[in-house]
Formats: sequence, structure tokens, C-alpha cells
Amino acid sequence: MMFYDLFMFSLNFILLVICVLISVAFLTLLERSVLGYIQIRSGPNKVGFIGMPQPFSDAIKLVCKEQPIPILSNYLLYYFSPVLSLMIALLVWLIFPYMTHMCSFSYGFLFFLCCTSLSVYTIMIAGWSSNSNYSLLGSMRSVAQTISYEVSLALILLSSIMLIGSFNIMGFLYYQLYSWFIVFSLPLFLSCFASCLAETNRTPFDFAEGESELVSGFNIEYGAGGFTLIFLAEYTSIIFMSMLLTLVFLGGDFYSLLFFIKLALVSFIFVWVRGTLPRFRYDKLMYLAWSSFLPLSLNFLIFFVGLKTLLFNII
Repeated sequence: MMFYDLFMFSLNFILLVICVLISVAFLTLLERSVLGYIQIRSGPNKVGFIGMPQPFSDAIKLVCKEQPIPILSNYLLYYFSPVLSLMIALLVWLIFPYMTHMCSFSYGFLFFLCCTSLSVYTIMIAGWSSNSNYSLLGSMRSVAQTISYEVSLALILLSSIMLIGSFNIMGFLYYQLYSWFIVFSLPLFLSCFASCLAETNRTPFDFAEGESELVSGFNIEYGAGGFTLIFLAEYTSIIFMSMLLTLVFLGGDFYSLLFFIKLALVSFIFVWVRGTLPRFRYDKLMYLAWSSFLPLSLNFLIFFVGLKTLLFNII
């Protein structure tokens, strides 16, 4: 029985990884098409029917290129940090709430927080091991930004966890059958969405990749396969954050088609924000994290703890 469970768990995870990577491919196509419409130009529409094979042709082109290796780089760390980055981005998908075979476990949220905390090390190592001033500055910015936003993101998620009384993500399915959490915690949803943008280094918080002052940021020395892995890790994180936002605030019925429509809508908003908003100034980013989102998330956390205690005493 143990070998059967292990086999089914491995099969579930492999199928999930394949589906996530295919979703990443079509998310890049969606992003380029949407940005094309926003900027009043054509998106990728030449390869195949309405550009559908475009992501796959881009992937083949990138993988077939020669891998540049800077002479002064710390080779092992430089080589393995993109691999580790993608591995962590895929590993966090283990908390996707399956009903069967070990995939859904009791402390899923704690596992998610551990994985997101680890992801910043890969960016830091990638920037430092490249031995370039631009990449080092980009990685330092990313570390400061992630530390700032992870605090408020953790408190926001803890507020929702207080309502369901469990670290298991399955709780969100049962507690949102009649009312979505966004109905009575809209400010929390908005701050959580902004924190997810900062967590995934997306516009307007993409300081780790600021083209204007850092050329390309922490990934400037990467090309071909290394760049592809970093790119895949970033977009995998975007899809995961969209799934998490949908699960926590927009009804957690992940066995319905509506759940995946809401997930696609949240992913579209990630792209829409990129085409609409300019980049923040770095000091304003830190001010927003520590002076706006942190007090808001703390207030909601204390309110939900009081509400839960009050209801418990009444019952």
C-alpha cells in the first residue's frame, strides 16, 4: 500500500508540474498579446494559428542557444541557482489541495511560507555569484523588497487562517461555500494582491529587474538555459499566487470550472497592471510596505482574532 501511495503521489505531482509548465507557456502568450493591445500594436501572431505555438518556439530558441559563463563568476553557484529557483517554485505547488494521495497536508500554509522565504536566497545567490555590480545591486534590492512584503503577506494570510482555524488549505473550501472572504475583507484582498506583485517582482515593484538603472538586474549575466529557468520560475510563481488569491478570497471550490476561470482572471490582472502602472520609486515601495500594509494587516489580524473569540464565547 505504501508503494502504491508513493507511486500515485509521484504521478500526481508529475502531472501537476506538466500542467503548470504548459500554463506558464500560455501565460507568456497571453501577456504579450494583452501588452500588444494595451500599447496599440500587434502581439505575437505570426507563428501558427493566432500565435499559439509561439511560446514553444521561444523555448526551443532559448534552450538551443549557447550558455554564456562569466570567467570571474562563482561557477557552481552561478550554474545551480536558476535550477534551485525553478525547483522551489514547482515544489510549493505541493500544497495544491488534492483530496487524494498525500498532496494535501495539514500545515500547507507553513510550507508555503517556508518556500517563499527560500526563493529569495536563489535570487541573492544568482546576483552574487555572477560577480557583476548590476546583478549584485539587483539581488540586494530583491532581498530587501521580499523581506518587507513577506511580513505583511504572512500576516494577511494568518488573518484568513484565524477565520478557518486551521493551516490546511482544504478549510477554505468548506468556509466559503456561502460567502467569499473578499466580501468582508476587500482591503485585505487589495493589500494581499499588491504584496503578491512585490513577491513575484512584477510591475510596479520590479526593482530587482529595473532596466533603466540596472540594465536587467540580478539576471543580467544569464542567457539561454539559465535565463529560461529564471523566467519559468517567475511565471510559475505568478500562477501560484493567482491560485492562492483565488483560493483564499474568491471561493475555494477548486473542483469547479469557475475556480479556474477566476484563476485566469487574477493572472490577467497581473498582466494588466504591468501594462498600466509605471515603476514605483524604491523608498516609496518601502514606505508602502512598512507604513501602510503592515498596520492594515495587523489591524485585520487583531479584529479577526477578537471576532473569533467573541463567536466562540457566544456559541
